[in-house]
Amino acid sequence: MALPFPLRLIVILTVLSTLLGLDPLAQGQTAGVRIRDIAFLHGARGNQLVGYGLVNGIAGDGDKDPTYTRQAIGNLMRRFGLFLDPQRISSKNVAAVIVTAEIPPFAKSGSRIDVQVATMGDSKTLQGGILMQTPLIGADGQVYAVAQGAVSIGGFSASSGGSSVTKNHPTSGQIIGGALVERLIPVTLLEGNTMQLVLNDPDFTMAARTVEAIHRRFPDSARALDGGTLMLELPDQFQANPVEFIAQVQALEVIPDTPARVILNERTGTVVATARVRVNSCAIAHGSLIVSVAQSQTVSQPNAFAPTNAATVTVPNTDINVTEQKAGLIPFAEMPTVERVAAALNAVGATPRDIVAIFQALKQSGALQAELLLR
Repeated sequence: MALPFPLRLIVILTVLSTLLGLDPLAQGQTAGVRIRDIAFLHGARGNQLVGYGLVNGIAGDGDKDPTYTRQAIGNLMRRFGLFLDPQRISSKNVAAVIVTAEIPPFAKSGSRIDVQVATMGDSKTLQGGILMQTPLIGADGQVYAVAQGAVSIGGFSASSGGSSVTKNHPTSGQIIGGALVERLIPVTLLEGNTMQLVLNDPDFTMAARTVEAIHRRFPDSARALDGGTLMLELPDQFQANPVEFIAQVQALEVIPDTPARVILNERTGTVVATARVRVNSCAIAHGSLIVSVAQSQTVSQPNAFAPTNAATVTVPNTDINVTEQKAGLIPFAEMPTVERVAAALNAVGATPRDIVAIFQALKQSGALQAELLLR
């Protein structure tokens, strides 16, 4: 049988690494993460593309108002030798859309990439629509890909007689492999005989551990420039094949160093904490005061001997109830993790908002030895 909500609060403390026994430092294990999962090579990154296009074939649910949709249709028709007045063009089956995509590094001409499509105007859905040929440009204004194809929205929208049903987001969708790469983005990995490795989350400890892991495999081939950048020197045996060196470096494993951090989401009552969070000795008083104010209307009618000018009146009736739950001072000795604190608070029936407020107070008192982030 399910417990009441306060007791099954299960504050999602991401002490998952502790609960599952995955904290390598605490367990003395050597398991780690691959360098390719925590860092990338400088220069080998994706680039964002964007374009403006038209989606046709939307059965009567296209743009009704925007003039730029009609103007775009007029411009499209001119490419086929038809010169039409934009004000006389109907756009009820057409929607103006913004098309976005990310072109990965090393993408060659003819490669296909996925695109996302979203309406710009007042179109209610893209269901059944086909994206017309749309150039996708980069930040430098150059065209790097061209998108076209049937839009998949993964939802629907239907209305009849004043009632409507909508599932998911019918005004946005995607086209898998919907864009062809037309221009190669040059990638420079080597600068002379060196390359740079950039950590996804800059940290001095992780930078030092990554250098140490590389040195064990390739002695004296790496050094840390700062907390987020490593300089790699290409060994002599890989001068003719730097790709093999990069692949072997990315496959090396590093023991991660997770910072002590607690994240609070007051809207959902979620508390997420890493396994390294420590709580010093403290005492917490838990209790709440509930004031309930209920107002009702009572009808008062004149009795049989009332004056002739007496009338029926409505009199407000207000009831105020005050309920105070018992509060107790819960002492906590110094604990290795925040997990036991959350378990104790759950046991006394703390609500999600109570948990959030208590952890904020722990931080203010100095008992919580971790970074506190509010969401």
